[in-house]
Amino acid sequence: MSAPVIGITAYVEQARFTVWDMPATLLPHAYVSQIVQAGGQPVVLPPAGDPSSVLPRLDALIVAGGGDMDPTTYGAAPRPRTGHVRDFRDSAELALVRAALARDLPFLGICRGAQVLNVALGGTLHQHVPDVVGHDRHCPTPGRYHRFPVTVAPSSRLAKALGAETVTVAHYHHQAVDRLGTGLTATSWSDDGLVEAVEVEDRPFALGVQWHPEADADVSLLSALVDAARGH
Repeated sequence: MSAPVIGITAYVEQARFTVWDMPATLLPHAYVSQIVQAGGQPVVLPPAGDPSSVLPRLDALIVAGGGDMDPTTYGAAPRPRTGHVRDFRDSAELALVRAALARDLPFLGICRGAQVLNVALGGTLHQHVPDVVGHDRHCPTPGRYHRFPVTVAPSSRLAKALGAETVTVAHYHHQAVDRLGTGLTATSWSDDGLVEAVEVEDRPFALGVQWHPEADADVSLLSALVDAARGH
């Protein structure tokens, strides 16, 4: 049996590699290697053209992390700490998520990907988490994950995928879900009350997690996505 094909959205950023310094379509390799370890075949999807047109060729979709969404996508004015906005990525990924949900394609949103899922369904975001929770534990040091536990709703798909109701995970985010989008249920929280995961109620496997499962050795969540892709 061939490995399920897992599409993963990508960044477009200025990047340095070998002798070059130029705009590049890129993705942290951890996403790729962890999907391979989980039994899938990764395919990178740049935010160009019409990414949703390739959905019939995919068995599952991951919307990866990245910069902040443009607050106008959820009807808000930009706050001072909102940055690294890429309008072209917002529009490509919002269309991609809505098309994936319409096809019942197994879906996992990671960090920014969970926020895209929420906004695609009409939700809103906290633009700067420290303003809400009073500390910077979710993103204390640039370029470094901070690991601390979250609780998971016992009856959720997420708890089934992780095999646990408390997990210590890698955090790196200064934005988060505020008002839930239509059809979404919160299924994980940090001890400061921040929503850390959401699920689409009427889809077989459509989740968003605020943390970075690709940054840890445990591939249980990505394995659950690959298993759902096999069944799709």
